[in-house]
Amino acid sequence: MKIALATILVVALAFAALTAWGAWKWRGLTQSLVDRLEASRVAPSPARFDAQELAGLPPVVQRYFRVTMPDGAPIVAAVTVEHTGTFNLGETVDNWTPFSSYQRVVTRRPGFVWDGRMNLLPGLGVRVHDAYVAGEGVLHPTVLGLFTLMELRGTGAVAEGEFMRFFAEAAWYPTALLPSQGVRWEAVDERSARATMTDGGLSLTLTFTFDAQGLMESVRADARGRTESGKIVMRPWEGRWSNHQWREGMRVPLSGEVAWLLPPEEGGRKPYWRGTIRSLSYEWAPY
Repeated sequence: MKIALATILVVALAFAALTAWGAWKWRGLTQSLVDRLEASRVAPSPARFDAQELAGLPPVVQRYFRVTMPDGAPIVAAVTVEHTGTFNLGETVDNWTPFSSYQRVVTRRPGFVWDGRMNLLPGLGVRVHDAYVAGEGVLHPTVLGLFTLMELRGTGAVAEGEFMRFFAEAAWYPTALLPSQGVRWEAVDERSARATMTDGGLSLTLTFTFDAQGLMESVRADARGRTESGKIVMRPWEGRWSNHQWREGMRVPLSGEVAWLLPPEEGGRKPYWRGTIRSLSYEWAPY
């Protein structure tokens, strides 16, 4: 009995030490990504929103900016976000798991680092980096921050998918969608418009839809890279935003759901992320 208890104690101490080591190592990897993100950062220009720049935009887009921010609002330079929610780990069968996360965003040069945390089993944590840094995409899930489950990095399809995430999540930092920040808009219909954003050699066009009040309702891509059986397959993709509230002078959605739009024979619309912003803090362009 004493030997068994001693063995359990040794195993528990070893697991605790492994967990602490993994947390320390993961913090270092996260900080390295954030440091690279900050090193690529430049100040947005101009430093304030001038409503005159809306002239010529589709009416639905003009209405969106007018209900989202006042004339003269400062331009967002960086954002710190914390989320809670659930993530669907199942590729074919739903497996929703709670997560919490920290995210750092800079708007010029566009990029972000997302540090997500969830548990596969009690005490068995999964740590995930999802990032777009200086034109490179990163997707790196691990167990305990030590054992890599998958690692995708590069400037091709991985970078495009991560840049797309930055673009879609601009609902949280809407000044990044202004024409003065390099975004081009064209009308689709009374409720939607296409926007194009460029970073280096990447150029993306997404379709944004707005509700009757003019607030952003959804964003859609005709194709985004989805990991299926270890390979990247291009699939239609959609984000839906809700619970718009005023935060530091801008009206932004605090809840969202992201989904793959699969063919009916493959199950149809498949949500995989549902989240709520727990905290949101902005840094503004200097002026």
